[in-house]
Amino acid sequence: MREILLSLAAAAIGYLLGSFSTGILVSSRAGVNIRTVGSHNTGASNVLRVLGLRKGLVTFLGDFIKATLACWLGSLLLPNVTYGFAGYGAMLGGLFAVIGHNWPCFFGFKGGKGVACSAAVIFFVNPLWGIVSIAVCVAVIAATRYISLGSMMMLFCYLVLMTATHMGNWFVFGFAALLFAMVVVRHRANIVRLLNGTENKIGKKADASEKKG
Repeated sequence: MREILLSLAAAAIGYLLGSFSTGILVSSRAGVNIRTVGSHNTGASNVLRVLGLRKGLVTFLGDFIKATLACWLGSLLLPNVTYGFAGYGAMLGGLFAVIGHNWPCFFGFKGGKGVACSAAVIFFVNPLWGIVSIAVCVAVIAATRYISLGSMMMLFCYLVLMTATHMGNWFVFGFAALLFAMVVVRHRANIVRLLNGTENKIGKKADASEKKG
């Protein structure tokens, strides 16, 4: 019973931390409603496109930190259940931080795409595979200039690596599979544009008319 209650606490804390929106805070200070411009999501990639590199990086860092904090608090609540480099609590807290970021209770359940949060979670849970997966993401973006494609490849790579090194561990597989599934779901429109050849490349900013609102 105690472990169940601690698991619920780790999930709830992770979700609430994830629901805090760095993108909305940063864009509001700039006088922009980020939910009405660009791709209308609150994540770092949309802030980057609409408000530029500095504010995009601040948003990414804020989202990365909140997910890291969720993992850390989860690991403190459930320190004795371990899978590989980090524990069940870290995975649970991190997973729910991504859910909170994507569907925040404070902002009508309309959030970002969970890329920065996911990067933090995969690095915290397994630093080696996290670094490899993030490196794949950076390489794909550098080669194609598509942030969306790099983001999805990061979580796909992590899923493959975690599954291969934790064969038979269904919790670890489910954790990695859910992260990948969420990034695909949140990039549905991007996938269509990628297939049609109309996806926006990094460096293309929103039109001035899009920034109003």
